[in-house]
Amino acid sequence: MKKLSELAARVPDVVDIRGEAIISAPIEEDNRLVRPGGVFVARRGLSVDGHQFIADAIARGAAGIVGEHPISDLPVPYVQVKDAQEATGWLAAAYHDDPSRKLMVIGVTGTDGKTTTSTLIHSVLKLATNGKAGLISTVAADLGGETVDTGLHVTTPSAPEIQALLAQMVGNGLTHCVLEMTSHGLAQGRLNGVTLDVAVLTNLTHEHLDYHGTFEAYRAAKGRMFRMLGDGHKGNIERFGVINGDDANAEYFGDICRGVGAAVYSYGLDAGHSFYADHVRYEPEATVFEVHEMDKGEAALMAIKSSLVGEFNMRNMLAAAAVGRVMAVPPDVVRAGIAAVRTIPGRMERIDEGQAYTAIVDFAHTPNALENALRAGKGMLRDGHKLIAVFGSAGLRDREKRRLMAEVSARLADFTILTAEDPRTESLDGILEIMAAGCRSQGGVEGETFMRVPDRGEALYRACQMAQAGDIVMACGKGHEQSMCFGTIEYRWDDREGLRAAIRGRPLRTLPTAPVEG
Repeated sequence: MKKLSELAARVPDVVDIRGEAIISAPIEEDNRLVRPGGVFVARRGLSVDGHQFIADAIARGAAGIVGEHPISDLPVPYVQVKDAQEATGWLAAAYHDDPSRKLMVIGVTGTDGKTTTSTLIHSVLKLATNGKAGLISTVAADLGGETVDTGLHVTTPSAPEIQALLAQMVGNGLTHCVLEMTSHGLAQGRLNGVTLDVAVLTNLTHEHLDYHGTFEAYRAAKGRMFRMLGDGHKGNIERFGVINGDDANAEYFGDICRGVGAAVYSYGLDAGHSFYADHVRYEPEATVFEVHEMDKGEAALMAIKSSLVGEFNMRNMLAAAAVGRVMAVPPDVVRAGIAAVRTIPGRMERIDEGQAYTAIVDFAHTPNALENALRAGKGMLRDGHKLIAVFGSAGLRDREKRRLMAEVSARLADFTILTAEDPRTESLDGILEIMAAGCRSQGGVEGETFMRVPDRGEALYRACQMAQAGDIVMACGKGHEQSMCFGTIEYRWDDREGLRAAIRGRPLRTLPTAPVEG
């Protein structure tokens, strides 16, 4: 149990505190989850103001309220803050006794490759610590002996959820945690209260400008993670930034690290980086390369062979190897940890129903990620066979990438099928027209090199019907996700189920775009 004033003392922007209370239940930003003795944080969302739910939270037993408006007539103590959204993480961390200070926390951010890189680092550290390393990714959380789903369309979980998961890890005896951090989660303060030891950058490319407005604002959101290396560090433990040195923004993040007193290590394909790859070989079923350390001569630190294919996965593995070595993990343990990751849900995941062609599901939903995935697919093709790509672009999200992704596929895939991908309240036909224009701009001819099939189940079915022995069908954009949004409703959808059904010869019909069977 904690005093409300003790929790509020951790918030940087408290305006006023009225009253005192003993807090015996968690911090919540959803009034429906408030438990007796807990705290409700009334924050302003994009469409709803949480202050209107204060009365309901009190009726559910909230012992204290935190909000932004000046309020003097509540029957329970009230803390006014400048920014309730920013305050939530600090409050939750304080309530759970700052669990991240009891763990070595490795944060991973970037446009693409976050989940794969996080999973690889987790595998390395789990081996190195005898199973005492946890993971919080957009796919799942490994709490040590228990794995939980982190959501359908969720990026970084909410601040109360993150702190609760970290507290469970501490309670389960874990010593390390790998934490995937998205730009939305960082910008919204969901990671506030996390004490970070290692910050990892995969890359930075065109994405989420619908939310952040400009690339500079998007980059600044990612930069918050590196500034966290300077927040409440643990005694004399050295902190590190591990940065993709081949990325155009590497120096920006390196400067942030140095500004907060963290050491900077780079990785990439150039021998000038702290860790670099050499003798890289991309095979249809594997990726093979050597990891070298700068100024250590020509001898390789380790040779890695992995079933994860493509250059982008090689970079993800190189990042994990760099983190392992920075954290003094022996090379043989790093190599074994990376090799142990055979596949990652929704990331270049093969779907095998005994068909004569290859079927793959990948989460690629940015122009850069789609290009990487399609290039990897092309590298797996034998001569004379074709790559068929199926994907869409989300409604109410970055509009520019619709055209860019279509252009990428028109250049790289042998045939492109444009389809639904969370159109939300936008016109699906309108989205597909923009994408079709992108295909046409690269010389695509509708009906010959690309087509529009609004229903995703039907689109996957058409792709599989088109595929011949030795071809590759790639369903991109949804990956591990379990639903698709039309209007404001989430409908059950899993690309892996959709592809399995299509391979078996019958479209999966769970979406409102599915033709009515008669």
